[in-house]
Amino acid sequence: MRRIAAFFATALLSTSLWAMHCPADMAKIDEMLKTNPPSDATVLAQVQQLRSEGEALHKAGNHSESVKALGEALQLLNASE
Repeated sequence: MRRIAAFFATALLSTSLWAMHCPADMAKIDEMLKTNPPSDATVLAQVQQLRSEGEALHKAGNHSESVKALGEALQLLNASE
C-alpha cells in the first residue's frame, strides 16, 4: 500500500514540476528573441511556432509535451547563435 501511495505522490509532484518548468522556458525563449533573434526568417518562424505550441500545451495541462516543444525552440535558438 505504501508503494502505491509513494508512486502517486511522485507522479503528482513530477507533474507540478513540469508545470513550473514551462513558464521558465517560455520566459527564456522570449528573452532570447528580444536580445538575439535568429537572422534566418525560417528559424525565427519555427521558434515562434514552437513557443506558441508550447504555451497552448501548457495551458491545456499537457506539460510534458509543452516542455518538449519549448525545448525544441530553445535548441533552435542555441543552434542559430
